[in-house]
Amino acid sequence: MLQVQYIKENKEAVIEGLKKRFFNAEEPIEKVLKLDDERKSTQNKLDNSLAEAKKMAGQIGGLYKQGKADEANLLKAKTGELKTESKEFSAKLTEIEEALKTELYNIPNVPHQKVVAGKSEDDNEIIYQEGEIKDLNEDAIPHWEIASKYDIIDFELGTKITGAGFPVYKGKGARYQRALINYFLDKNTDAGYKEFQVPHLVNEASGYGTGQLPDKEGQMYHSTVDDLYLIPTAEVPVTNMYRDTILKAEDFPIKATAYTPCFRREAGSYGAHVRGLNRLHQFDKVELVQLQHPDNSWDALDGMVEHVKGILQELGLPFRVLRLCGGDTGFTAAMTYDFEVWSAAQKRWLEVSSVSNFLDFQANRLKLRFTNKEGKRQLAHTLNGSSLALPRILAALLENNQTEDGVNIPEALRSYTRFDVID
Repeated sequence: MLQVQYIKENKEAVIEGLKKRFFNAEEPIEKVLKLDDERKSTQNKLDNSLAEAKKMAGQIGGLYKQGKADEANLLKAKTGELKTESKEFSAKLTEIEEALKTELYNIPNVPHQKVVAGKSEDDNEIIYQEGEIKDLNEDAIPHWEIASKYDIIDFELGTKITGAGFPVYKGKGARYQRALINYFLDKNTDAGYKEFQVPHLVNEASGYGTGQLPDKEGQMYHSTVDDLYLIPTAEVPVTNMYRDTILKAEDFPIKATAYTPCFRREAGSYGAHVRGLNRLHQFDKVELVQLQHPDNSWDALDGMVEHVKGILQELGLPFRVLRLCGGDTGFTAAMTYDFEVWSAAQKRWLEVSSVSNFLDFQANRLKLRFTNKEGKRQLAHTLNGSSLALPRILAALLENNQTEDGVNIPEALRSYTRFDVID
């Protein structure tokens, strides 16, 4: 979340910047500033009340020793009144702080100056494209038909077990999934990311820490009995490993990678564009997370973009990189680059990765700080990216590499699959 001091010092810039998201920040910003003034005023009253009570308490013993019992009893009664008053101020302060936090939780991050205004994906900027988009032969089929033809993914069986959006991978399909996961993890660890295995459910504090809560779009699965949430991405547990942490400047960069299944309700997602692997409720993803010194986070973002580029180049998939407009940028991000691969049979682009810089927005929620060279505590910067999300990568690999004799496996993956073709 945004820092109150930052809002105070940059009020007009914050309001203007959030217009890129078509978010009217004037009213919530005014509420934040008013609540902060009330917080300071109440805190001051509480401090004065406590100080006066402490001062009187120190005088009572002396008055008794001097035989001035009436004066001592009078002060004792006043300290009792001050204690009651302090409790009231303390309760009011807690109420104001909660209201202030709620307001701040509902204000999105301010987009970077390079991010253009826009309402939807139609306004995103294509900044890079690579790879030849080939026309397949007239007998080419989409990945859901390939999955059925070679019996590698069973969508109906997943529906029987759970419901739509929970496919079952079989035989070479399951092996291909495992190969991709291992390949992505190896590429990431070779690039200096430390691998973690993390829980697939998180508590409420973790959801708030990385900005998934409050869940305005109703996308998270909630286990109400234990008040736990199924993770929508490994970003949540990995980043929360550092919640309420104070690092040293020399600890940076911290680079982490993790494979997890991901769970998203995808409420309201219907139609042909979500068929097959295009949009699932449960899917596999390998994630990157970085904690960075504020001076280095933009260079780190560029490095993450180049890293994902390298993986897609090795896989031989035509891809493009988009810088998202304000309206399509996630709530917590200051800037996001999306990677899309070409789906040859569907003849459209499929998003397979988002790489984002959150600046100190998540860190402020997480209370993730470091001690700088001057010995002062400062918020860190956080970044994350998909490297990569498997469903659409697999869809593109199946469609783009199909032949009359089967589906070829890219050279980079053959040592992982231990087969060259699906037939």
